[in-house]
Amino acid sequence: MTAEKQQNFFEESVDNAWSIKIPVFKPEHNTQSLIEESCFATVFPKYREKYLKEVWPLVRQCLAEHFLKAELNLIEGSMTVKTTRKTWDPYIIIKARDMIKLMARSVPFEQSKRVLQDEIGCDIIKIGSLVRKKEKFIKRRQRLIGPNGATLKSIELLTDCYVLVQGNTVAALGPYKGLQHVRDIVLDTMDNVHPIYNVKALMIKRELTKDAQLAHEDWSRFLPKFKNKNVSKRQQPKLKKRKNDYSPFPPQRLESKIDKKLASGEYFLNKEQECQRKQHERAAKQAETVQKQKEKRQAGFIPPAEENFSLVRTEETKLNIKTFKSKVAKSNIKLNA
Repeated sequence: MTAEKQQNFFEESVDNAWSIKIPVFKPEHNTQSLIEESCFATVFPKYREKYLKEVWPLVRQCLAEHFLKAELNLIEGSMTVKTTRKTWDPYIIIKARDMIKLMARSVPFEQSKRVLQDEIGCDIIKIGSLVRKKEKFIKRRQRLIGPNGATLKSIELLTDCYVLVQGNTVAALGPYKGLQHVRDIVLDTMDNVHPIYNVKALMIKRELTKDAQLAHEDWSRFLPKFKNKNVSKRQQPKLKKRKNDYSPFPPQRLESKIDKKLASGEYFLNKEQECQRKQHERAAKQAETVQKQKEKRQAGFIPPAEENFSLVRTEETKLNIKTFKSKVAKSNIKLNA
């Protein structure tokens, strides 16, 4: 690339790639058509055979407008698309391949034929291997659909895409910018982020794009923030082992019985001296237990400590005669009444 071309390329580059319009490819741009034949085939499940058999004349008619051939093999259970000598668009065969892939994944013909348009694309997201447990996978897939398909319908309205959740895949069909949003929502949902957060973010972005003053500002303060509050439900042990501080040196070696005897000097005693030492220890232990038993028996014969009760009333405990007389007078009045 020359210096002039590089300069022109950088001058023409824009910040927002979505604003660039795709130039229309016309038959005048490729007058010699295609030299080699391209062919793509895909298999379909048994339950789609009846529908494809009914719709196949319409598929042939639709692909014939772009000078493509379509074949349906019911014995092998496959669909095939081929180019002809009259095909002038080199990319239309890729679009036709996407069309038969969508039809094999239960997308109706009326929707799948839209892929042949230039500004429409498709994305098949595999979600079967994103969640390990089957129960969690079914719950999260149902969360993506929502009650009575409400969540899926809101995603379709916000992204202008047709979305179909079928088995272990999610088939999306629509403009390329919308397909990017659909993929993000699906992957976040399988990663245990509720789709309502992404739906709210898309609704806020749609409103913010209408305001010209906020076009060049950061929108992060307007968007909802998701905090993961999931706590592990595993039962925590009552006694947790505390990890010791890291030390590069190996732990100190435990002392053996011989090391302990060497430290106390018992190792150098002969058999007679060792027997005498054990007898002394045994006698001291017996004397200690005898003393404890004796104290335990004598504890029952020790009299409890007596409290000193004074018969003479102190000043605080003296009877107040005036209050006593008033109480008696009140009780007499009640009895007379």
